[in-house]
Amino acid sequence: MAGKVFFSVSMSLDGFIAPESLGELMGRQWMELQRWIFPTRFFRENLKLGGGGEEGRDNDIARETFERTGASVMGKRMFDAGEQMWPEEAPFHTPVFVVTHTRRDPWERPGGTTFHFVNDGIEAALDQAREAAGNRDVRIAGGGATILEYVNAGLIDEFSIALSPVLFGSGIRLFEGVDASRVALEQVRSVPSSRVTHVTYAVRPR
Repeated sequence: MAGKVFFSVSMSLDGFIAPESLGELMGRQWMELQRWIFPTRFFRENLKLGGGGEEGRDNDIARETFERTGASVMGKRMFDAGEQMWPEEAPFHTPVFVVTHTRRDPWERPGGTTFHFVNDGIEAALDQAREAAGNRDVRIAGGGATILEYVNAGLIDEFSIALSPVLFGSGIRLFEGVDASRVALEQVRSVPSSRVTHVTYAVRPR
């Protein structure tokens, strides 16, 4: 049986998941948005930063998200940014399908990540990701425009947000342009930690 299609992101209190400019992706606001995950044991293990790191609910959720994912899908903007910033051993360790108009051979990285470039749209990318994932879930990794395309196409089963106590003021809003007439949500869980609140929703047709 095929797994779920989901996304999992950190979001500011005013609804942003990233700065507008790629050049600000590692800036102060973005680092504050993501700081809940940096101290975790899982983060250190996954990026091979050495031993140590915090246990606890943030760590558990980060690990659960990684372990449920059998393949990922992302847009070209996210890939372009990540290609410059990810370490040689990219942090996915699964097949990744990049929705793009650019034709390119698969790009294999150490540690089990291979990027495949899909030129036939979001549904073709998802079909390939489902096949690669087997019984595990497919994660729509981002960025915001790609996540929104999948939401509006009715292709998301579930999503999780790590709601951070940060205000952006501007940037990329997660639900800017969502077709709210097609999407209903059912809360699955809400888990507070000392740094963020993790909320998970099942997506239903309206």
